[in-house]
Amino acid sequence: MTGDLECFARWDIVLTREVVAAGAPVRQVGRALNARGWRRIVRGAWAAPGCELTPWVKARAVQILHPGLTFSHRGAASLHGIELLRAAVEFSDPASPTGCRHGFAVHRMPVAPDEIRVRDGLRATTPLRTLRDLLLSGPRDEALVAVDSALGTRTVDGACRPRLVTADLLTAACAAHPTRRHGVPRAAGWLASADPLSGSPAETVARLRMHDVGLHPISRAELRTPAGRGLRADFLFLREGVVVEIEGHAYHGSRDAHRRDLDRFDALSTCPGVRTVLRFPAATVFRTPERMIAEIRAALTRPPPS
Repeated sequence: MTGDLECFARWDIVLTREVVAAGAPVRQVGRALNARGWRRIVRGAWAAPGCELTPWVKARAVQILHPGLTFSHRGAASLHGIELLRAAVEFSDPASPTGCRHGFAVHRMPVAPDEIRVRDGLRATTPLRTLRDLLLSGPRDEALVAVDSALGTRTVDGACRPRLVTADLLTAACAAHPTRRHGVPRAAGWLASADPLSGSPAETVARLRMHDVGLHPISRAELRTPAGRGLRADFLFLREGVVVEIEGHAYHGSRDAHRRDLDRFDALSTCPGVRTVLRFPAATVFRTPERMIAEIRAALTRPPPS
């Protein structure tokens, strides 16, 4: 009956109903799979021996079980290599009876065939549709972290990922939404503050926190040391000569990259016109942004050295 379970498997997942459809007695399938080391993921789906039961394995099984589900919102963003503040598996399906499948959120939204792209065997909304959904649903910080990531090139999980969309396409996609007209002006306002030069989620959030209190530095400002070395500052208050750098190997890559950041910080302080270089780890940006803002304000109001 189950002599060759691999012939039923897709991505190391077997569905009970497909084994039964091949002639296996329904009451014997579970016992046979258990005996061979297969583990149940959700009702009706089993993972091959040795397969780690991660949320993404469960999500794949749920999509195989329910072909009408399409990864969307944060779920689709992760598949496209778009960075997020909070990762989560989400689906869209206009026919979902409860708004939830096996613990995963399901948005009752239609998805057109041309808005679907297959990534690693999973059906997901395209980057453009994904970002439109995030902009129209919010919240702002989460949406703009994703938008900034997609508007520029990024290194995600060690791989260089090209730009995925343009701001003009996103603006047009939001404006063309057929039913959520009330969310379009808000999305347009958020898009106006997006920055394709942002280098990480922490930089995006730092910029938003500064903008929220009326601070508008130059992003990714080009500077040069007396020795001729070109540098880009994360943020520069030009008149006051204050540079703000967001550090932390959690977002800039490896520990070696973190050490290179520290070397860059030292070099920035030698650039003509720079009086102060402030460094903030990502943890401060996310957890205690008020501390960051207070230090920036203090540096901006500090009189120049005599």
